[in-house]
Amino acid sequence: MIFQSVGDTRPYPAHGRSAPRDWADVPPRAVRLEQLTTTKSALNLHDLLADDSTFYGDLFPHVVLWRERHYLEDGLHRALRAALQQRSTLHARVLELDD
Repeated sequence: MIFQSVGDTRPYPAHGRSAPRDWADVPPRAVRLEQLTTTKSALNLHDLLADDSTFYGDLFPHVVLWRERHYLEDGLHRALRAALQQRSTLHARVLELDD
């Protein structure tokens, strides 16, 4: 399996970061794909195959670390692309939330 699990919701509390610029102060770091739990169970194929998929957004996926689990909030297409390229890690902005 590529990810730890596939989810369809955001089980963690709201963090108030909605625009890519809100994530700019969170430094990117390497995350193993097998540690990720997705917050979306569906992917638009256009997002996966688009050449300019990061043109309007952040270059790095957004991950929320909550209760020792890594939730992939934004960037599912980037994570799948990494998996298709047989990479086991990707660089993501990881926001650590307290309980």
